[in-house]
Amino acid sequence: MRPLHVLILNEYFPPDTAATATNAALVAKALAESHRVTVLAGRPSYDPTEYHRRYLFRQERQGNLSIARVGSTAFRRHSMKGRLANYLSYLALAGLRALSMTPDVILAMTDPPIEGIFGAAIARFLGRPFVYNIRDLYPDMALAAGIMRPGIFTDAWEQSHRKALRQAARVIVLGEDMRERIAEKGVDPSCIAVVRDAVPFSKCLPQADSAVVSEIRCGFRFVIVHAGNLGFYGAWRTLLDTARQLESAGVGLVFIGEGARKKELQEAARKLSNVRFLPFRTASEIPAVMAAGDLHVVTIARGLEGVVVPSKIYNILAHGRPVLVAASERAEVARLVRLHECGITADPDDATQVANAVRSVIDAPERLEHMSRQSRALASSYDRFDELRKFVRIVEEAAKQKNDRC
Repeated sequence: MRPLHVLILNEYFPPDTAATATNAALVAKALAESHRVTVLAGRPSYDPTEYHRRYLFRQERQGNLSIARVGSTAFRRHSMKGRLANYLSYLALAGLRALSMTPDVILAMTDPPIEGIFGAAIARFLGRPFVYNIRDLYPDMALAAGIMRPGIFTDAWEQSHRKALRQAARVIVLGEDMRERIAEKGVDPSCIAVVRDAVPFSKCLPQADSAVVSEIRCGFRFVIVHAGNLGFYGAWRTLLDTARQLESAGVGLVFIGEGARKKELQEAARKLSNVRFLPFRTASEIPAVMAAGDLHVVTIARGLEGVVVPSKIYNILAHGRPVLVAASERAEVARLVRLHECGITADPDDATQVANAVRSVIDAPERLEHMSRQSRALASSYDRFDELRKFVRIVEEAAKQKNDRC
């Protein structure tokens, strides 16, 4: 097919360090191998690795990839008012810029949370096909996590979101549980495609820095690691209660990362000697983080299954580590781990059940070794290169269907 011009809408893009910025960059580069791609992003504000002075518009080019940045505000993301200002200024300026473009297809992600609605409106105005890549499902996430209360605003948001979903030529989601959620909103399942946030799969595992491993393990007999964002989605209190029950057994629970709930959790764990909080590690230290944990936690609070999809699971699998899933059976990750025997699962609301699941493997090295082998075997099914090729193919197919809608 002839090269397309793909317009990608996402506020965050490197040097922003948000996960959506990293994923947007991966998608953009994969598409740019065969097509002309323009990313319409905002001024970096998500813990950026470089500072941008004020400007109205700025453009960078890297071969077939153009990064068009509008001069949105860049308040620190930890302030809700500042983040809202960033969102609104980005949408206002990006809307003006997008309407002056002539793309063949529009791809919207979910930063800010109404980006899909915004992208659908731009696509309607320009008469172009629309592809919607959902990273987190809104307003469902805000409601389930208690960030917002049901009301007129959230009802209108949901109605507009469903309209955007039905407009999309393709809806790309991160897992089967999210696909089920979207289908429940009345979207034709044939229009929903699963593309996973996989990691590169290597036949040889990288060496781990033994000093970093020792620092993380901190002398505990058995270590449970949660490496990632401490946001609104996890069964955090259940994990702390689990640690309390396992304290006398020499089991440590180590959180590595930051997030909105970190301070609250640190305060709740103040009297627990076996719970530690460490900052994010660099990419080069990931092998050590993976090697340090006897079990690696993936957790989803009840009610958020398919609303958020913890893509960290693919890194854990690729490093051949056993998984502890604290999530209900509705979560795809729980189903996968149980089916492929690469870890243990437990109710996210039952700390005793989680603790008993951990006890069942503490003195079972052969079982942990079996889980490690199963993790590696499952990881080989999810390679980043293959998933990105699938993503590109879906966008290309959507571009051919100018008049089709789901």
